[in-house]
Amino acid sequence: MLKETLIAMRDLPRMKEISGVLIRHGLGEFAERLRLPRAMEVAGEWLHLRKSDTAETTPTSVRVRQALEELGPTFIKLGQILSTRVDVFAPHWIAEFEKLQNNVPPIDPALLPELLHSALGAPPEALFARFEATPIGSASIAQVHRAVLHDGRAVAVKLRRPGIVEKVQADLRILSHLATVLEAEFPDARRFQPQEIVRQFTRSMTREMDLEIEARNMERFARDFAGDEHVTVPGVHWQYTNPMVNVQDFIEGVPGCRIDQLASMGLDPADMARHGADAVLKMILINGFFHADPHPGNVIFQPGPRIAFVDFGMVGRLSHARRDEIVDLLAALAQHDERAMMDALIEWTGSKQIDEAQFATDIGELVFAYEHVPLKNLRISQLIGEIMELIRNHSILLPADLAMLFKALITLEGLGRQLDPDFLLIEHLTPFVRRLVRARLHPANLLKRSRHTLGETLSMLSSLPRGMARLSKDMRQGKFSVNLDLKRLDSFARQLDRSANRLTMGIVTGALIIGSSIVMTVNAGPRLFGLPFLGLFGFLIAMLNGLWLIASIWRSGKQY
Repeated sequence: MLKETLIAMRDLPRMKEISGVLIRHGLGEFAERLRLPRAMEVAGEWLHLRKSDTAETTPTSVRVRQALEELGPTFIKLGQILSTRVDVFAPHWIAEFEKLQNNVPPIDPALLPELLHSALGAPPEALFARFEATPIGSASIAQVHRAVLHDGRAVAVKLRRPGIVEKVQADLRILSHLATVLEAEFPDARRFQPQEIVRQFTRSMTREMDLEIEARNMERFARDFAGDEHVTVPGVHWQYTNPMVNVQDFIEGVPGCRIDQLASMGLDPADMARHGADAVLKMILINGFFHADPHPGNVIFQPGPRIAFVDFGMVGRLSHARRDEIVDLLAALAQHDERAMMDALIEWTGSKQIDEAQFATDIGELVFAYEHVPLKNLRISQLIGEIMELIRNHSILLPADLAMLFKALITLEGLGRQLDPDFLLIEHLTPFVRRLVRARLHPANLLKRSRHTLGETLSMLSSLPRGMARLSKDMRQGKFSVNLDLKRLDSFARQLDRSANRLTMGIVTGALIIGSSIVMTVNAGPRLFGLPFLGLFGFLIAMLNGLWLIASIWRSGKQY
């Protein structure tokens, strides 16, 4: 209760706004279970809001998307991140989250000189030969302006919005609190680990707000594709780059959302689809560092043919071990090996307990469904969708890097089919998988892995006596303990805590009534309306405590 009060007092206006938006979109019960109205009561604010007339007939996924849009940049970004969680949300939810757009007005042009001076220490005219005040792109965190350096090079100036850091941090505090309450009030939501998703989202938002991190991502991609004649990555101008501003080469070409213009530049859409797929698959399977949002707006087609990628705020990283797991899964599917496929998927469950027998049965049905499907008819997006449905049915939460990977592959296949209706991502994926399998079986790599395994084994064996000695010493000294995590008792413990609080408050209230009654018989001390002031004050406090007890019991009855 104290934590709710502190959060309500610190972020009271924003909490009230969030509560109002949820109630207007027919999510009032959800807001109440998250204790948002209760936080308003603690802060002395009472909500008198009604949901919209269309809320009852609108699907829940649509209402949630509309609420996120109304709540602004942080919640829009949250929805966009949730759209990558194909392992958590059903396709119709993902489709709604994908509709979220950053429809935000541009920064007031009168503020631009001051912002640039604050970020780079000089006015625009001293930094650039020409600076266009009208942005070519405006998003929730930053907006992009076209400019020309004094040496004649065209650049894109990405400028962070003023005050966005403080606003996002306030929203992240509220989201962290809401995730904690969500796990407490909705037991079924715990399997989706909302606190962990918010932590991942917080890390993602923190990185995206630092435009210098995006510049380092661009340099990493530029190194990975150095010498590739089909891929362009904008160069970074480091003398004009810091966490507040990012200056990079301006990329000319046809945006991915304007594929109708490719013919006028003499570009073959099928070739562009092929080169784009090869580039993204190289990022994922070879480099282990990939653009996590390759939608049409972040892809530009150039003569050559060349493909340029922009906006590197959201990237994914895959370790060598993770890439091996992906290759194992794809190889198992290609060979119809149910056991190997199950082993690969179970590796991603972490410590979560699942029904392995039912899991194996479901995997067998999936493999059987694709057993005689020709390669030319296999769609990666459909296959991933069925694997994700299987994972959701078993309440498995994928690691964040895999969720981003699968979403990137689905987006890539969608873009490829827009360019070429006959595009099949599996045809481009197969050569990469074969190449990686051959590389893993190369004698030099086998020897390297054997040495690594032998080293780990020897290290474990050498540390075993020391570990056993420490364990024995702890047991002799009575320091050995066993921790049990009984999650089913959480709800009972919270209910017991509430009951104890009410009992204590009831005893205090009874004592106040008895004490005030005694004070009322004493003809000494200050008086109000002819009655002892202390006695009246005691009765007032007792009445307030009684009202709190009644309200607490009433709310408890609505929740259970």
